[in-house]
Parts: sequence; structure tokens; C-alpha cells
Amino acid sequence: MKKAASVLILTILFFMINSCSKNEAEDVIDCLGESIYIKLHNSTDANNPKLMNYSVEYTGTGTLSSVKWTFGDGTTGDGTTVTHTYNAAGTYEAKADVTVKKNGSECTSSPKRSVTIN
Repeated sequence: MKKAASVLILTILFFMINSCSKNEAEDVIDCLGESIYIKLHNSTDANNPKLMNYSVEYTGTGTLSSVKWTFGDGTTGDGTTVTHTYNAAGTYEAKADVTVKKNGSECTSSPKRSVTIN
């Protein structure tokens, strides 16, 4: 029981330390809390099954400042709405590094989405 409690405390401490970035003399943003307001969307193009449309939706109270995509095939892109054409069929893990600014601080969350290209 002691070991489980120690592991839990260390895990919580790790996430608290690594969940936010802070500039000098500015408020801290709760990155873990803000991440629940970030949603990834994707859809395949009706005419080209290798073309994937991606977008990020942010409904929190901060400001969405940047989105950097990694499409899982070695290529990247920028923007809240992007399209990407995959060269080969397969399953890829797309990731969006979403940076939110709030109260003078910023943090980056990195939600992922598995996509299958036919």
C-alpha cells in the first residue's frame, strides 16, 4: 500500500511539474485543464482516399496561438485547418502540437489521432 501511494504521489508530482510553462512574473496556465478543450477532427476527401482533412477545435477561454502537425509519415504542417495527402495506404498516427495562451502564459498539448488510409 505504501509503495502504491508513493508511486501515485510521484506521478501526480511529475504531471504537475511538466504540465505548464511559465514566463517570469506571469500567471501559470493549467495545461492539463486546457487540454480537455482541444478536439482533433479528421475526414477523408470524397474524391481522393489518400487525402485527409484535419482541423483543431479549441473551446477554452484562452487564445489558440499555433498548431503544428506531424502526420505520421515523416511530414509536417502548420495551421488550425490543414490537408495532407499520404503516398501509401496504411495506418498513421497524426499529432497536433496545440499552443494556447492565457493570462500571459502559454502551454502546448499534443493530442494524437490514429488514421487509416486505404
